[in-house]
Amino acid sequence: MTQVELAGSTGLSPATVSNIVKELTASGLLHTSFTSRSGRRATLVSLARQVGLVAGVHFSSRHLRIAIADATRTTVTQTTLPLPLDHRHDAELDRLSLLLGDMMESLGGSVTDLLAVGLALPAPIDPRTGMVSTPGLLRGWEGVDVAESLTSRIGRPVHVDSEANLGGLAEAREGAGRASRSSVFIRIGHTISAGIIVDGDLFRGVNGKAGQIGHVTLDENGPICRCSNRGCLETYAAGPALLSLFPPGEGMQRLGDLLQAAESGDGSSRRVIADAGRHIGVAAASLCNLFDPELIIVGGELGLAGELLMAPMRHSLERTALASADGLPEIVEASFGEWAETRGAIATALDQVAVDAQTLPITA
Repeated sequence: MTQVELAGSTGLSPATVSNIVKELTASGLLHTSFTSRSGRRATLVSLARQVGLVAGVHFSSRHLRIAIADATRTTVTQTTLPLPLDHRHDAELDRLSLLLGDMMESLGGSVTDLLAVGLALPAPIDPRTGMVSTPGLLRGWEGVDVAESLTSRIGRPVHVDSEANLGGLAEAREGAGRASRSSVFIRIGHTISAGIIVDGDLFRGVNGKAGQIGHVTLDENGPICRCSNRGCLETYAAGPALLSLFPPGEGMQRLGDLLQAAESGDGSSRRVIADAGRHIGVAAASLCNLFDPELIIVGGELGLAGELLMAPMRHSLERTALASADGLPEIVEASFGEWAETRGAIATALDQVAVDAQTLPITA
């Protein structure tokens, strides 16, 4: 905000705001620069980068995304790497430690300069133990306190949650859901899960399993799911199920191939995505009947299909969800695309740290 905007928001006089800004800038808490408002020169005020940096990390089923941001949530560097299926915690946390060191070195610092790390995983996390709460959903990571394991490698505080929860947090804080008190973020990719925001806060449930929409049963006689049940939503609409519908010779190896073919007008690909949207809409209707959200936000890699996926979702929702006088929840695309979970990881890292002005040099 500019100094004039700060004065308007706080009710303080412009002179008082100017003096406070000068003092906090001298102490290293604030940074000022010049900008223009309505054609007039103005002083823009922001938190100084030296206040500290945090890292947001997202291990999805097939990708690793890392972003480093300052206290204003502004990303200063980021990277993404492919991951093999069934990756293991030990090898990937070792790799992450090296990558964080390299990224901080490129910024002229070291890992010890990080205030905290937020980490998103593609499985429900028990908030009491920090471990994967359901066996079979993330092999190679089960029975491990991931936060403690990474902290032992880098010596910095680490905070872990599910990818859907952190994607939902990002969208609720600064994305498509920022105007809604209650929303559901449905992440659709290699797996399917949801982050539930109720009255502005994440609803995790007792064991962190809230929002596992991918394991809602659509057909009790359907295919066996990785969770050992039958006919779960994931067996009809998640990445592996969709890609398995194509003959091996058609080159459908990843969801990116399916999206590219659909965008090029391939009828089979478009039909597969539309059918997935219809199935997801049925499960989303049950979620709406239980939690009654204002908004449904669609993210994840398959979420990039846009209206090709969301239009069938709306149709299923209209047919199966209980309507109210205000109508049904709106279905919208995520603001941050595949970086939503990393943005949420940054947010949860910042939530866990505090900047003490007394630790910085204050000028007389």
